[in-house]
Amino acid sequence: MDLLTFSLHNIFALLQQMSVFLVIAYLFTKSLFFRSFHINTLRWRQLLFLYFVFSIFSILGTYFGLPINDAIANTRAIGAVLAGIIGGPVLGVAVGLTAGIHRFSLGGFTASACGLSTCAEGLVGGLVHIYLIRSYQQHRLLSPTVAFFTTFVAEILQMAIILLVAKPFSASYALVKVIALPMILANSTGAAIFVSIIRDQRRMYDELSVTFSAKALKMAEQTVAILGHGFNRKTARDVAQVIHQETGVGAVAITDKKHVLAFVGDGNDHHHVGHKVSSTQTLKAIRENRIVYADGGKNKWRCNLSENCPLGSVLCVPLRLDDELIGTINLFEPKNKLFLVTNKTLGEGIAKLLSDQILYSHYIEQKNLLTVAELKLIQAQINPHFLFNALNTIIAISRKDAGRSRDLLMHLSNFFRKNLKRTGTISTLKEELNHVNSYLIIEKARFEDKLQLEIDCDPELLHLKLPIFTLQPIVENAIKHGISTLLGPGLIRLSAKKDQGLVHISIEDNGGAFEKQSQKGLGMNIVEKRIKNLCGDDHNLHISCIPGQQTVITLTIPEQGCKER
Repeated sequence: MDLLTFSLHNIFALLQQMSVFLVIAYLFTKSLFFRSFHINTLRWRQLLFLYFVFSIFSILGTYFGLPINDAIANTRAIGAVLAGIIGGPVLGVAVGLTAGIHRFSLGGFTASACGLSTCAEGLVGGLVHIYLIRSYQQHRLLSPTVAFFTTFVAEILQMAIILLVAKPFSASYALVKVIALPMILANSTGAAIFVSIIRDQRRMYDELSVTFSAKALKMAEQTVAILGHGFNRKTARDVAQVIHQETGVGAVAITDKKHVLAFVGDGNDHHHVGHKVSSTQTLKAIRENRIVYADGGKNKWRCNLSENCPLGSVLCVPLRLDDELIGTINLFEPKNKLFLVTNKTLGEGIAKLLSDQILYSHYIEQKNLLTVAELKLIQAQINPHFLFNALNTIIAISRKDAGRSRDLLMHLSNFFRKNLKRTGTISTLKEELNHVNSYLIIEKARFEDKLQLEIDCDPELLHLKLPIFTLQPIVENAIKHGISTLLGPGLIRLSAKKDQGLVHISIEDNGGAFEKQSQKGLGMNIVEKRIKNLCGDDHNLHISCIPGQQTVITLTIPEQGCKER
């Protein structure tokens, strides 16, 4: 047998033995570790795991090698080189050292040379890793071409080390002459195939991840508006239709803790909305507050309503509101179709997404109820004081001027009608000024010439949006605690001006009595809270007071106004 034929025979023999490694590589890509494996962000635990994996590859490569002239033609280099390329020089040298010591322990005239060369091959892989990282080519760490040529160079280096270290030289030369071509080609090809398997599997997982994320994002966009109206039969039906359309499962059901709220898809002829939950798996998910899965294989889903039901598998995932179970989402597949792992993962993600959206919807609902309660509280605070004082004033005026008292009664009636009809959370500055003006017509009748009002507002700001009932409580506070304490004339000056993207609305009185109060009144506190809520935490209410002379309350509003929430 000539040298070329012998070399080809050894190449095919090594490639045949390498098939074991390729099977192991394929199984590695199916492991849980591989799914969390990101080559650019390896942690020490992951590096330790890779050290054991590649060390075993290298050691097995020695055992599966071909004995030739008291030496071993092997695929040991693959583990060391790939460890260096993927994990860096430290991992590459560590694997090379481990496999090299093992090879040295087996003896033979090339023991020292092979042990040393395996360390060198790990270092070569590590240097390639450093080069790719520093040249911003991280994407090539899993390139079959890089793996092929790196291993090719590393194997040539190994042959050189054998020639330099193994003695006698004549024996080492004869060995290299026989094993060089088989080992260089077999190891380079094997490394390229190994990396190709890992790269293709990683690409598949990444594509699935992108698809999963796109579906989840699309469903989130469609369901967030739906669940903004609460969690009930109508919204559950709309959400179920979105999920059914996007996932392509056989059917989707949404339940509360007792009844079916929505059912869309196969089997809707006997699975009806309003029925009590009868599915064994759904009841178990509700009872134990955990995910229940019937894969349709050994663990089949059986319909309790009809023997002819086309469905055969189900994923039941709890829906929670602040850790409290409020219902379930159920994804079904027909009896003749496998329940895809991607749909199982997607279903679990959907349930978490919907739970968060329901929680947010509940939060918004409670927030809106709180806003309504605060507005009613402001109205309740204003009305009794104002009504009592206004009626006393009108009674007093009626003794002297019946016509004027009738006019005041009309103003009072109109004021309360406007007060009760005002809805929503946002008003304009113009509406707020009109409301304050109606209020002051009656108050001027009470104080006569003692109360004067000056308004200095930029006309461009009349359409500025701000929280409803913002000015009324502050003006009332100025009259109640400032003007009413004065013996002489009282003045309230209201101004609104722009300054560097902000609008400053000031209500000034010449009473200067604010510091006599221990704290802000209820109305003032609510106004400040609602400004922060609707305009942002950077916008608030500021009070300055010169006792006995002046009190200025300034509201800071963004120039674009507040947004209704």
